Amino acid sequence: MPQRSTQWAPSERPEHAILYGLHTVEAALANPRRQIVSFKATENAERKLAAVLSDRGLAVERTSPRELDRLLGPDTVHQGVLLEADDLPEPELAELVEACTQGPPIVVLDQVTDPHNVGAILRSCAAFGASGLIMTRRHSPPLSGALAKAASGALEHVPVHFVQNLARALSELHELGVRRIGLDGEADALLEDEALKTPLALVMGAEGKGLRQLTRDSCDALCRIAAEGAIGSLNVSNAAAVALHLAAMRRRRAP
Repeated sequence: MPQRSTQWAPSERPEHAILYGLHTVEAALANPRRQIVSFKATENAERKLAAVLSDRGLAVERTSPRELDRLLGPDTVHQGVLLEADDLPEPELAELVEACTQGPPIVVLDQVTDPHNVGAILRSCAAFGASGLIMTRRHSPPLSGALAKAASGALEHVPVHFVQNLARALSELHELGVRRIGLDGEADALLEDEALKTPLALVMGAEGKGLRQLTRDSCDALCRIAAEGAIGSLNVSNAAAVALHLAAMRRRRAP
């Protein structure tokens, strides 16, 4: 197994995916499509991952919590593990459309840059069902680090496709028969009133900015989630969870 330094400058984009946290690393080790570059673990963490390490036949470079703090930063909740791996193969857009034709929706993110939000959205995708996630190549966080930790293993289960031009990708979805619903807190229509029939794409914008105008214009409908409490809006990751759960309930009730 190749050995190389894992330390990098905070401003650099790592050459490989940097994964930490027990759930995240365990899911990656259990995924045969993940090509491992290096793996560091404390004695305690290695013991907790003994079963999946045995199945993978992977050698462990023993390390200390202090060393992982040095490599990842003292505020990182690494839980004693650091895995460096190749990114997963990226699916084609047509593959996501084929999956959503008879299954759960595709989630489309319009320049959502916060890695914790994207990670939480991926976790909801894995929990409630999503045929895949579409993001822009620019103005999106890497599938690594804090995003992967927040996803808690969901990266291994939810295909992610990157596009150069989101409006063009939404146009392609339309040509392939996918209904595109944009979530907008100011919309008149309610998401709860939508049939949410497949094939479907749920389009969501960044905190504060929401959907860009061209993205809004590229949607078939704009809807908001009904909110009757004192606060009338949700952040994007919570909105994604609500929308995906609603879509899952509609699929269960479908004849």
